[in-house]
Amino acid sequence: MSKLAIVCELEKEQLKKEIPEFRVGDTVRIHTRIIEGDKERVQMFTGIVIAREGSGLSERVSLYRVAFGGSVERKFLLHSPRVAKIERVSEGHVRRAKLYYLIGSSGKKARVRRKISSKSKKVAFVAAVEEGKERKGE
Repeated sequence: MSKLAIVCELEKEQLKKEIPEFRVGDTVRIHTRIIEGDKERVQMFTGIVIAREGSGLSERVSLYRVAFGGSVERKFLLHSPRVAKIERVSEGHVRRAKLYYLIGSSGKKARVRRKISSKSKKVAFVAAVEEGKERKGE
């Protein structure tokens, strides 16, 4: 067995399986474990995914958010043991692979359009049909 095959086997064991599917432009909430002295707590960071880089065990994601008048960009290793949980809050519709143009922008320029998936369209359609039946008195 070659050295590369051995390294690949070791990396496969370390990969997390519970990472949800998300893309650039989505809003994601990442729960990280913070160790302070002998105590451990979980801290959440919510932001827009502006870049995904790397592959395998070294895959990284960059999140960006504006909070309290200041902007913060933070990078996370997806398969790190410090990352407790990842959840997708909303889906965004973008036409770029990297959203670095969001950094430093404000107002309408800093927005990412929300993607309306077919599932949410279906739910809205069913709700409209139900509402129409109630109005007719059926």
